Amino acid sequence: MSRAVGTWGEAQVAAYLRKRGYQLLGHSYHCRFGEIDLIARKGKLLCFVEVKTRTNLSMGLPRDYVTAAKQEKLRKTAAFYLAEKELDCPVRFDVAEVYADRDRTPESVRIEYLENAF
Repeated sequence: MSRAVGTWGEAQVAAYLRKRGYQLLGHSYHCRFGEIDLIARKGKLLCFVEVKTRTNLSMGLPRDYVTAAKQEKLRKTAAFYLAEKELDCPVRFDVAEVYADRDRTPESVRIEYLENAF
């Protein structure tokens, strides 16, 4: 998958979250530990969202690519973000699966949002 497809998928999830009352705080947050695709707040809850975009399932479900090693990187990156921003609030780790056809036509887009995925 190209970076352009990944960025497109992240934009789809950002719109999905906004429609559901989330406030987007960050996109593609980077630090020495890794990257978090989206950071969103709903009420007092801070959500760190890993986005996986697929146009076919030949390699399995997108969630299967959020391995234990990836989860650990996300936890470390989130901890760094919280420390950097001096935040002390409840957090949740979510996975957003974006499905679309190869041309990414609007009618083909489907999002499976897994709250508290790990």
